[in-house]
Amino acid sequence: MRSAMREEIARLKRERILEEARQLFFERGYQGTTLDAVAKRLEVTKPFIYSHFENKAALLGEISERGTARSLEAITRAHDREGDPKMRLADAVEEFVQVLIDHRANVAVYFREQQYVPEESARKIDDMRAEFDTKLAALIQEGVDKGQFRVRDVGMATLALGGMISWMYTWHRPGGRLSDAEVRANMLELVMNMLRASCGA
Repeated sequence: MRSAMREEIARLKRERILEEARQLFFERGYQGTTLDAVAKRLEVTKPFIYSHFENKAALLGEISERGTARSLEAITRAHDREGDPKMRLADAVEEFVQVLIDHRANVAVYFREQQYVPEESARKIDDMRAEFDTKLAALIQEGVDKGQFRVRDVGMATLALGGMISWMYTWHRPGGRLSDAEVRANMLELVMNMLRASCGA
């Protein structure tokens, strides 16, 4: 029990470090942020950070991986369950959009700072993005096969759909004129129009 408690405390400490590092990377950029600045924001010493992360690059790697991992989880849930492909894709799109809303800073930091992401993290992200594209393409193809989508090139549609939603980090702002639900609904409408989805199930 004590061991579990220690692990939970360590996890919470790591999360706090990641939270502040992510915000500073987002505000100042990776190159413009020092571990001293992260420590100051947390009101801790730099050795405290080193006790949880090897270096600043390790922070960037974990921050960058998270947005991609959440996106993959969303498409995997829709891909792996049975049922109507159009409805499954709709659920995946709405969840994917919410990931971009909830993890905007993670996504922004990754795209802005890709050149500094550690090689191991970059490989993991590339693998996750490839799996995401494969599963999204399979869902779209299933809808095409059932006459629910009309797409000339499934591969191109996959990249266009993923790119359109991923790019949300450049324009979506928390507290804007549209609620999260409205953003999800509007993005879903754009996706379905792009796929020329049938009106029926």
